[in-house]
Amino acid sequence: MTAPDDLLAAARAARAHAHAPYSGFAVGAAVRGASGRVYAGCNVENAAYPQGLCAESVAIGACVASGETKIVEALVVADSVAPTTPCGACRQRLREFAADEAPIHAVDADGVVATYSLGSLLPHSFGPSHLPPSSRKSAT
Repeated sequence: MTAPDDLLAAARAARAHAHAPYSGFAVGAAVRGASGRVYAGCNVENAAYPQGLCAESVAIGACVASGETKIVEALVVADSVAPTTPCGACRQRLREFAADEAPIHAVDADGVVATYSLGSLLPHSFGPSHLPPSSRKSAT
């Protein structure tokens, strides 16, 4: 399978700006909002390791900051020997905004593409649909 050209180009462009001085593992990601617009991000490492940001998180943040709250497709690209899928935390982040059937494309250094559904990467997920309806009290 081939990756969507616009997502791949955006993810590769973002990856060129990755801040990965500790791992040396630059990652780029792109998500497509329901509007069709593409949002990209790169990983940003921090000396306090848990404070870093995954590329997918940055792309999701850009999408949400633009006002979109639905993601219909995502792509991750890394200089890896095999296509690299989103980490577990990013799978859950994607689940907040994407349906189980959303395609997730993983691309390696040679351009090999593997495509999965979000549901296959995050089986038995927990998402917004599992939460009870919010109860709002009227102001008195």
